[in-house]
Amino acid sequence: MSGGLERLASTCIFPGFPGPTLPDWVRRELDGGLGGVVLFSWNVESPAQLAALSAAIRAERAEALIGIDEEGGDVTRLEAAAGSSYPGNLALGTVDDVELTGRVAAAIGGELAAAGVNLDLAPVADVNSDERNPIIGVRSFGSEPALVARHTAAFTAGLQSLGVAACAKHFPGHGATRADSHLELPSIDVDRETLLRRELVPFRAAIEAGVQAIMTAHIRVPAVDELPATLSRAHLTGLLRDELGFDGMAITDALEMRAVSATVGVEEGAVLAIAAGADALCLGHDLFEDAVRAVRLALVEAVRAGRLPEERLAEAAARVERAGRWTLEGPAGTAPSPEVGLEAARRALRAEGTVELTGRALVVELVPEATIAAGPAGHTFGALLAERRPGTEHFVIHHPTQIQRGDRQLVIVIRDAHRHEWEREVAQGLADGAVVVDVGVPVWRPDGAAGTVVTYGAGRANLLAAAERLSP
Repeated sequence: MSGGLERLASTCIFPGFPGPTLPDWVRRELDGGLGGVVLFSWNVESPAQLAALSAAIRAERAEALIGIDEEGGDVTRLEAAAGSSYPGNLALGTVDDVELTGRVAAAIGGELAAAGVNLDLAPVADVNSDERNPIIGVRSFGSEPALVARHTAAFTAGLQSLGVAACAKHFPGHGATRADSHLELPSIDVDRETLLRRELVPFRAAIEAGVQAIMTAHIRVPAVDELPATLSRAHLTGLLRDELGFDGMAITDALEMRAVSATVGVEEGAVLAIAAGADALCLGHDLFEDAVRAVRLALVEAVRAGRLPEERLAEAAARVERAGRWTLEGPAGTAPSPEVGLEAARRALRAEGTVELTGRALVVELVPEATIAAGPAGHTFGALLAERRPGTEHFVIHHPTQIQRGDRQLVIVIRDAHRHEWEREVAQGLADGAVVVDVGVPVWRPDGAAGTVVTYGAGRANLLAAAERLSP
């Protein structure tokens, strides 16, 4: 590959790739200036394998950014099969101990640093102001801007104390939407003043904490601009740069998401995003070598046609390179023990009524369709409880089903039942005398239960804490 424009464009592109080893095409792209990659669950088999993959990436380009979504709780790539050893944001916000949040983030950062991953696409800084939000929910620290802000800052500082760049997301705030930008283009109908005192408060706190990166959201805020924030100069330059004073790396959410790919398209979205003020273009889970070439070509042609100033492309590439250098020169602190995850999950747990089991248990888990951000979980509460109580029967259902409980003690696991009518119907029909374990946002609960345990998330640490409470 040759040419200054091509290299500048490559530096702004962050693709994914399938499998646990580095493909030859990624090696070539890294040699040609590729800014970094984003890893997903299919890239992770073990800590040793991930460390070898990271080393292979760095062998091609030392300052390459290796990004991953490791939020803790429901969204994990390191522990996708077994479930996260750390509770997610809502559990940490419920405890509301910023020192604990910082320790959890530092423990996550320690595991990432040991595996050679230097960019965590976390923390989620969204204020979950609409309880019917389908994509944020337990990924948020809460619904109160000041609480979300202090924990966003604590998580950022904890991660970055281990030399792992934090990335606050999803700017300007995805918490008030009732649509998932993976599937469509959501809008937030708020005035500018509300945006400033609610959605933007945690991002301001992240910036003050020195966050290295901020991820843009594919959402419309008509009070600011009709364009999605990722493609909007009013958002990325006017709000993020000029008003909030952020001079770090702005990275887009995945351009393959339908809010962009099904509206303006990936290549045009890339051009508009860089022109608006974004620096790094996350392509997504399923866009590989052909997409890298197409996006690079679109950027170069936009510069040559006068649609994208070369100075803006150069500025974007420089910010990506600066973030990469920070990870090489940043701190290398000592990570807390991973046991802090279970400690945090235990402290977040809330129980009411009679929840301790005395007989043979039947666990019925009501599981709605997983979000694309989290993916389907490989762990279940029933399996974890059965490890403590041999003879426990357990199964997972995804739709209304007749349950024969017999003489067994019934445990019903619900998640965000306020958003799923079928869950409410099944849970209410079984609730009499049962123990309810709520692993989502606890808005609704059935009548007649003997007791309720709320975990504020479905990470393995959350579920282990609940299993301990039901079976001491």
